[in-house]
Amino acid sequence: MRDYATWYKRATAGIRRRKHGAEHLNALNRILTDGMYAAYPLLLAVLLARGTAAGGALEGMKRVFPFVLVPGSSFVLLSLIRKRIGRKRPYETYDLDPLIHKETKENSMPSRHVFSSAVISMCLFRVCPPLGILGVAATALSALVRVLGGVHYPEDVAAGGLAGIAAGLLLWLF
Repeated sequence: MRDYATWYKRATAGIRRRKHGAEHLNALNRILTDGMYAAYPLLLAVLLARGTAAGGALEGMKRVFPFVLVPGSSFVLLSLIRKRIGRKRPYETYDLDPLIHKETKENSMPSRHVFSSAVISMCLFRVCPPLGILGVAATALSALVRVLGGVHYPEDVAAGGLAGIAAGLLLWLF
């Protein structure tokens, strides 16, 4: 994109015109984040309970293990890649006033936030496809919010989302 700052100002003009537009965007960001991060431990608890009921504690742990291993190891790998890339965030590169204020510097690519949401959605999809579809929709909305918030570029959230989906597909190996 040639002039990202101009595009960003245009893309967020409607939100900025609304009386509480920025506050609503930030609230939506928190709701999506908190909802996804609450869904993950609940999913693990359900898997553990089902496994334990079906075959004891060891069976419960066996059912939970891939749902911890895949997201956890892929999160670490993604964090290392992101640190290596070290891409600056839009508010560091351009003269723009982000709607979501962060103190974080660099590490914009890929979005770890969207990655986490996507991989959790894939965990949900593996266990309950309708919940997974809802999670993917929440992930897409979260990606949009992160771009409109000014903390990520569109390609950051796309890379994070695709990486999360790809990592989540590894769950079908177990």
